[in-house]
Amino acid sequence: MVEKNIKSEVYETAKREMEGKINPYEMAVLEFEKSADLLGLDENTKVWLLSPNKELIVHPRIRMDDGHMKEFTGYRVQHNNARGPYKGGIRFHQEVTLDLVKYLATEMTWKCSIMDVAFGGGKGAVQCNPKELSKVELERLARRYFTDISDIVGPDKDVPAPDVNTNAQVMAWMADTWSMHNGGVHAPAIITGKPIELGGIRGRNEATARGCVYAIEKAAKEESIDMDEAEVVVQGYGNAGSIAAMLLQEEGCKVIGVSDSRGGIYDSQGLNTKDIFDHKKKTQSVVGYKNLKTLSNEELLELECDILVPAALENQITEKNAKNIRAKIIAEAANGPITPKADGILYEEDIKVIPGILANGGGVYVSSLEWNNNKQGAKWKKRDEEKGVNSYLKAQMEDSYDAVSDASREYDVNLRAAAGAVAIDRVMKTSILRGLYP
Repeated sequence: MVEKNIKSEVYETAKREMEGKINPYEMAVLEFEKSADLLGLDENTKVWLLSPNKELIVHPRIRMDDGHMKEFTGYRVQHNNARGPYKGGIRFHQEVTLDLVKYLATEMTWKCSIMDVAFGGGKGAVQCNPKELSKVELERLARRYFTDISDIVGPDKDVPAPDVNTNAQVMAWMADTWSMHNGGVHAPAIITGKPIELGGIRGRNEATARGCVYAIEKAAKEESIDMDEAEVVVQGYGNAGSIAAMLLQEEGCKVIGVSDSRGGIYDSQGLNTKDIFDHKKKTQSVVGYKNLKTLSNEELLELECDILVPAALENQITEKNAKNIRAKIIAEAANGPITPKADGILYEEDIKVIPGILANGGGVYVSSLEWNNNKQGAKWKKRDEEKGVNSYLKAQMEDSYDAVSDASREYDVNLRAAAGAVAIDRVMKTSILRGLYP
């Protein structure tokens, strides 16, 4: 019966993708199956490792500024805690679903494993458009949601962090909310990605993008691409995308195209990424910068370049546009921007894809440094902190990339399947050693 259920899920996933109906969690199932087969896992072990441990749905209600009450839907999925407390961000977005959160929680398990940190995978979300909320309404929603999930989170149980449309301030509200429900005790290890003043760590805000750049440097060396001459396109100019663009420009790359939810801009001579960042802060979009040529996000993805960094949302490169991609390296700063079918097409086209569980693992690695400091009551000296964080991050990203690259050659598969195999193998070994209770 177990075998039939797993194989049925994989079959239905492939069918849905061909029909253009695939959802994120089905992607997780298909990707897991490919990597698990490389390891020769039996069906019982697959079920043990794939299924989330807990899925919580809550309905936070808050009073809006005009006095009326509004109800939202929120989620927290805890996928696997074999290697340590659940770990994963909380996003506020109008299009989140339970299946999306399940996918992200599953990916976090493999990401934490790849980065070799003592965490398992979890993820949270609230279905809302934060741009439509005042700051006071946003705080009420953050606190109400965290109250509703407070029974299952804690410094040694489940440690959230920022994600799409949340930031250090939102984390501060949530950490304070948990504290108020636990006798007012200040427990900074409840959340990472906090303000520095509350136990945060310097370098965390840039960690996802910086780790992605370290991975790109490794891949570029393998592909004999000179970073000083590389042309780069970045889809998504939020925190990860904008910082990655600026860091890549500092490394000598020529950033020729960037975009956000409103559209993209292009200049074959290269863009000034810092100026564009300032322009977006003022206008809320990259569009309109110096009246440059405007592109859709779809057109931007298909620009000819050496390095493409999808840093927006899921399912951006699909079977429909994969053959139009003209990059040599794709680094997934976002989670799940490429569907499984598209991934196979890109592999056939000899385009190297650095999967998200590796490419954007820098954030959770630096979060682990923050959490360890908080648990120990330790604090680095200001003059040493960011330099030390970046040094540790670079070493870990290089070690993780090498492990995945070696597995890719060993199994003769792309980096995604190899990364999954490395991550799943580590979680499997820990799980077997701990045993199945009862």
